[in-house]
Amino acid sequence: MIIPGLGNSGPQHWQRLWQARLGPAARAAEQKDWDRPDYAAWINCLDDIVRAQASAPVLVAHSLSCALVAHWAARNQHQHEIAGALLVAPADTDSDAHTPPEAHAFRPMPMRPLFFPSIVVASRDDPYVAITRAQAFAAAWGSEFVDIGVAGHINPASGFGPWPLGEVLLERLRRNAVTPAQNSL
Repeated sequence: MIIPGLGNSGPQHWQRLWQARLGPAARAAEQKDWDRPDYAAWINCLDDIVRAQASAPVLVAHSLSCALVAHWAARNQHQHEIAGALLVAPADTDSDAHTPPEAHAFRPMPMRPLFFPSIVVASRDDPYVAITRAQAFAAAWGSEFVDIGVAGHINPASGFGPWPLGEVLLERLRRNAVTPAQNSL
């Protein structure tokens, strides 16, 4: 399940390229207003898409949608099965210096463990989050942390269209996903 961030992911963004390549197997969250996030509407959209899945999805979130996933998880603890989440370039919604006012609808950032396996991927020069803050998110969420070095916001403006490393991480997450039957053992 592809979950773009603030402003949406354009056609050359790795998320949309993955969605096109994966075909019907990859659904995307489509918000009514990508530029003025409405906390309740974005949460409800994610919840509706998760509920509509026939099996536990892997969430692939970018930027502000990492905060969306963290908030959704805090509200839906154990109500849904999620196979895992790849959380890329999380925007620091708590920081006026790193995020625009539109992102502040997702304050405060939840800092509690997610109920599914996850990987946080961050860059050392992301304008929307300090690397130490991204590490703190990963630690609080119980996520594996991957520092990809100097890579901007991990989007087309930083040179990321196709993103092979991301696909490797996604495949690793999918291979290691915990199924509902394993949770009950």
